[in-house]
Amino acid sequence: MSAWLDPLRGALDAAEAPVTVFIRDDDAGWDDPGLFALLDVCDRYDAPIDLAVIPTELRPELADALLARRVDPFSRLGLHQHGYCHANHQTEGRKCEFGAARSRQAQHEDISEGRYLLHAQLGDALDPFFTPPWNRCTADTADVLVELGFTVLSRDSTADPFGIDGLLEVVVQVDWFASRKGQRLDRAELGQLLAERATGPAPLGVMLHHAVMDESERAGVAELLAVLTTHPNVAMRAMAQVAAARTPIKETTT
Repeated sequence: MSAWLDPLRGALDAAEAPVTVFIRDDDAGWDDPGLFALLDVCDRYDAPIDLAVIPTELRPELADALLARRVDPFSRLGLHQHGYCHANHQTEGRKCEFGAARSRQAQHEDISEGRYLLHAQLGDALDPFFTPPWNRCTADTADVLVELGFTVLSRDSTADPFGIDGLLEVVVQVDWFASRKGQRLDRAELGQLLAERATGPAPLGVMLHHAVMDESERAGVAELLAVLTTHPNVAMRAMAQVAAARTPIKETTT
């Protein structure tokens, strides 16, 4: 039991109801060895994880390997769309693939093509969810997503919600690589952040980036999962389960 997670344990002990937790890992399509090493950690703890997959980076061999893991009874793997090609189109300001520098039509074309590329290889295993690269997009993006049949948009909790009917926003609360004033949080600070966010009303979403994680980082994730998957006040969920729990049931009339 690692001391850096003591604040999280305390927050979970004090929780009046089970805390819903989900894990989202971005940039599937980059660094396959790192991706599968992370998936092995999740499998070890029977922890669900959702992968945001870059459409132009999904190769047949990777798609086959991911689909094979989905039929493994010890794997709880969700797959959804991560932008189109993870390219920055902004000429100024923060990086963004679907930002103000792009027209609604250009965004529509990329998202639609990206969905086609993913569905061609992943079929019904692909969830109708969308995570924009760098967790940034515009209201035009959200409108396009609804038009194309997406049901969930996942960004960072600091982003202002769009509040668009038909598009549920399932946000991540904690970035594993979070920083403060340009300095990455150390493990103790990360543990404190996890504890703070675990006490909020929203699900505790944790964002990972396998392509920049080494063995030490994965060991830290393993320590976190050891707490989350054994604590009685935690409900580990896939994003699809989080979305289903938050989607109102429409009443029918006879």
